[in-house]
Amino acid sequence: MSDQHNHLRDVLDGRWAHIRQAVRDRLGADFVTVHGETGPEARDRISTLIRKIPGDAGIADAFPVEYGGNGDPAGSAVAAEMLAHVDLSLMVKAGVQWGLFGGAVVALGTERHYEAYLRDIISADLMGCFAMTETGHGSDVQQLRTTCVYDPATQTFDLHTPHEAARKDYIGNAAKDGRMAVVFAQLITGGERRGVHAWMVPIRDENGDPMPGVTLGDAGAKAGLLGVDNGRISFDHVTVPRDMLLDRYGQVAADGTYSSPIENDTRRFFTMLGTLVRGRVTVGGASSSATKNALAIAVRYGDVRRQFSRPGAPDEVVLNDYLAHQRKLLPALATTYAYAFAQEELLVALSDVQTGGTTDELRQRELESRAAGLKAAQTWHATRTIQMCREACGGAGYLAENRLPGLKADTDVFTTFEGDNTVLLQLVAKGLLTGYRDAFGSLDGWGRATFVAEQVREMVLERTAARSVIQRLIGAVPGREDDVAVTDRGWQLKTFEDRERHLLEGAIRRLRKGAATKKDDPFAIFNDVQDHVLRTAAAHIDRVTLEAFVAGIERADPSVKDLLSRVCDLYALSVIEADKGWLLEHGRLTPGRSKAVTAVVNDLLKELRPHMRTLVDGFAIPDVWLNSAILREEEQRQEALRAQATP
Repeated sequence: MSDQHNHLRDVLDGRWAHIRQAVRDRLGADFVTVHGETGPEARDRISTLIRKIPGDAGIADAFPVEYGGNGDPAGSAVAAEMLAHVDLSLMVKAGVQWGLFGGAVVALGTERHYEAYLRDIISADLMGCFAMTETGHGSDVQQLRTTCVYDPATQTFDLHTPHEAARKDYIGNAAKDGRMAVVFAQLITGGERRGVHAWMVPIRDENGDPMPGVTLGDAGAKAGLLGVDNGRISFDHVTVPRDMLLDRYGQVAADGTYSSPIENDTRRFFTMLGTLVRGRVTVGGASSSATKNALAIAVRYGDVRRQFSRPGAPDEVVLNDYLAHQRKLLPALATTYAYAFAQEELLVALSDVQTGGTTDELRQRELESRAAGLKAAQTWHATRTIQMCREACGGAGYLAENRLPGLKADTDVFTTFEGDNTVLLQLVAKGLLTGYRDAFGSLDGWGRATFVAEQVREMVLERTAARSVIQRLIGAVPGREDDVAVTDRGWQLKTFEDRERHLLEGAIRRLRKGAATKKDDPFAIFNDVQDHVLRTAAAHIDRVTLEAFVAGIERADPSVKDLLSRVCDLYALSVIEADKGWLLEHGRLTPGRSKAVTAVVNDLLKELRPHMRTLVDGFAIPDVWLNSAILREEEQRQEALRAQATP
């Protein structure tokens, strides 16, 4: 069994196994979360720890080599994902400092900004903020109200918050530690708006006091992430030097002349945001880390906690032997494995796009779409699964010392952090529907007769790493599907693909119908089918996740391929079972086959029951990171039993 979970660890660790192991080796008990802290205590602890994270743990790998990084953005995302196992406040604080603040300087700035700031950002000598979100505008970044007006007479910008709803809100590092912020605002020069750009703006002096014209405040008590000092920032006509504009994509000359390598304003805006995609990749992976923690605690507890006895038997039954308990834990565990493989493919895509040397716009759009969809899927899965694990541990799960309440509180914001999940699914759907046209994300043109089904079908069939294997498996499915076992991988893949294509083509038909009657109201055309396109996006993510699982099995050690195949069956059939209504309505399942799916799911639960502990051990989470009292008590009980058994 030990060899099995080691082989599971190897395939889950993937291309960046060296970073994952480095974090396991380097971050010990000093870094784990402390239960029952006050907000100020948590902030002080995290502020201290952020400067103690070892440089070889990969957290700053995304920075250019010449400034102290490794030029590996995916490696940095992996390190943050591992940090989430240890303490989610520490992960978010690190993500703000090196992912958002530092990442924005790298993505949007030029060499002069690198030379001036990157070394101090990497060392955390310069703590910073990512000041994008406003009280009145979160997801709709294009409509931010903060203004930054250029004055050629002084060669400076005037940065201003015009009203309270335009203040920067929920900003990490703003309440306590941040000395500088990357501020997003509407650039105005020569009386003309040039859209949202970003500036480096000092917000505190060396004594920690607010800079002139800058008002700083605390965002207030939160449900979780107590160690992150979220705050609010307002600007009262703050003077910003011209060279503080992060001007990779938009330059302002001394006389106020604006220029950009990207002429179209909308395209420029989405190009700028697209360079910051690593944040969504990181949040999705971090939420899955928290989910793995919760499952490891619940499964291990369920292996020792007993409740009720069989008739005529003296011993009580362990929780994991109950079908109802297996129904809770095992499908969630299978889905977590599926997302782990999907996240690995996403990381590979991130690495390929951001380190390839040339910009491939289509691949960039595909990366953005995949990152948005998987972030939504993984964060919603975390919210559901951590709650389920809390319930599976009963009263013990409600105690802070057993970690689950903290995991639940800390991950709750992830469903809206780095993009509201519903908005992100719309981004996925629009990408599918429009073929990643230049005005990506714009509602313009929804009613035009440019929805070509053949073109869109090609976008649906954009594939994952195991495409040749998938084609072979689907091609082997006979015409009469009722004769095929529901565990046939080709049938599962075909069902996922067919559902996605049908939903997409249905959305196109409804959009065309709306265009015929509401051609002058593109918002209404799209809004009328919003539920349909969101479902299409979710089906798309289900399909690419299943295909990623297939690819993961292909590269696994032979000793665990059969086990992973059964876990993959459970993931696929759980998705099908959850969507029985649609599949029955659309003739994709017969009533008899629908019943067979449930029967096979129950059989898989029995088959996988002996492997539950092996599967969570495959996550390779050090016990000290799990930081759960019930697991320590389990260890003590096992040691006592071993001592009794020793002659």
